[in-house]
Amino acid sequence: PASVVPPGTEGKFWFAVGLTAAVYLLVAGLNWVNSWAWNRFAQHLQHEVRVDTYDVVQRQDMSFFDDKQTGEIMSVLNNDVNQLESFFTNDLNTGIRISVLVVGVAAFTLYLNWQLAIVGMVSIPILAVASYVFVRKIGPKYGRVRGSVGGLNSRLENNIGGIEVVKTYGRESFERDRVEEASEEYLDANWDAITTRIKFFPSLRVITGFGYVLTFLVGGYWLLFGPPLFFSGTLTLGTLTAILLYSRRYLWPMRQFGNVINNYKYAFAAAERIVGLMDYHGTGEDDDDRTDLGGVAGRVEYEGVSFRYLGADEDSIQGATFTAEAGDFVGLVGPTGAGKTTLLKLLLRLYEPREGTIRLDGHDIEDVSLSSLRDYIGYVSQEPYLFHGSVAENVAYGLDADEEEVIEALSMAGAMEFVTDLPEGIHTTVGERGVKLSGGQRQRVAIARAILEDPDILILDEATSHVDNETEVLIQRSLDALTAERTTFAIAHRLSTVRDADQILVMDEGRIVEQGSHEELLDRDGLYANLWGVQVGEVDALPDEFIERTAERERAGLGDDD
Repeated sequence: PASVVPPGTEGKFWFAVGLTAAVYLLVAGLNWVNSWAWNRFAQHLQHEVRVDTYDVVQRQDMSFFDDKQTGEIMSVLNNDVNQLESFFTNDLNTGIRISVLVVGVAAFTLYLNWQLAIVGMVSIPILAVASYVFVRKIGPKYGRVRGSVGGLNSRLENNIGGIEVVKTYGRESFERDRVEEASEEYLDANWDAITTRIKFFPSLRVITGFGYVLTFLVGGYWLLFGPPLFFSGTLTLGTLTAILLYSRRYLWPMRQFGNVINNYKYAFAAAERIVGLMDYHGTGEDDDDRTDLGGVAGRVEYEGVSFRYLGADEDSIQGATFTAEAGDFVGLVGPTGAGKTTLLKLLLRLYEPREGTIRLDGHDIEDVSLSSLRDYIGYVSQEPYLFHGSVAENVAYGLDADEEEVIEALSMAGAMEFVTDLPEGIHTTVGERGVKLSGGQRQRVAIARAILEDPDILILDEATSHVDNETEVLIQRSLDALTAERTTFAIAHRLSTVRDADQILVMDEGRIVEQGSHEELLDRDGLYANLWGVQVGEVDALPDEFIERTAERERAGLGDDD
């Protein structure tokens, strides 16, 4: 309004200068707010998506991980989530800004001269068709790019994780070739997408240039010779100049929109992989409608339990039936690959049985929440996993335990003997997967972790397989104290460690073929008696059938964990 503008030439001049400066400051402030808001939104979205996706992944049962490579999952959680964040930070903001600009400028040119403005807009449907064709072509290609990134990450993760094997076997050249092959797959997929993309962008320039030239042609002819064809009315030089200038303001951003579309499809391919993880239809670990145990006595029942690994032709566990009373010590023995570890992983619900029922104190464990179930079960595996961190952090693992409790658990596990010799004692970093410790040392730390957990049910899967005989005696004494008055399952190849068990389950080819005490099983002169004969050196007395089956099993290369 005129009342705001100061009188006089000098006053108006300084008012204009101040107004210009104020506008620039306002625009700068609005740009800051816009950038802050979009980045905050994108960063928090990235954080939430990554955490939620990880939470979904870790709640899947073990069959999910049997079918996935670590590097592939890491690629989704890192690369794909970051790609999604980049799109929301930059491209979505740009796309909205371009859309507002194009609509605003188009409306203004229509106001100036709607007939000539429409001439320039004929390129818009052509751009739409070109963009549609591009999106249809580039989408699957970006899907292959994201997949090849996951494959490359898996290869690198496997090789770095197994670097000791690579070096000891002198396979550096072999692994370099495998990495090169995975990298070439990524290169080929990415280059295929790039060639499609670089064909699209010049076409946008041609289409928008066509619209601008057509506007200039029709407008210039109209100005010089009158309205052409079906056009009517007059056109001034000022209107033509304004329309040409503003046409560039919305035709050029529409070329930029091609970048937005390209990055959208790249982010869409990443989002598909994220959703693919989140929508994985395994058995999952949903506790919403399950029962929480208020405490357990420890009575475990298996009734007709069978289980088959995903993609396998035969059951790994076939009709397993037994009962372990509360406080019982139950030994599981049998040839390599008999299914011992798998049988007990079903109790932890790391896998779900194909048929049959497992009960804990009369509760079907499928009706019990996993958090509640696993609160009462401790598990020490044959190949214990230690996280990158200190000895104390690995023993306490998620518990609010003080140093005295950690040291006591380590002492009971026979681990303080070597921990005191470490550079920083219990605060010594063990390295990724515990690489700075020997196999036996890792196993003792894992046993200490179980001791500190103080579970009502304990599962020991060859828990002393990596220690010497002297250390095993020390640990066994600690385990005797730990297993007293609690239900314990112990998988053993050294039968002497379970000879005093309340009952021993003998497994062969996924079946429980014998069960009873040590003396009862020896009297039956079956598989257990043969296994015992091997360990006490009575090889000559073993039946030929047993020796032949053992040889066949070795030739088949059956794994130790089942």
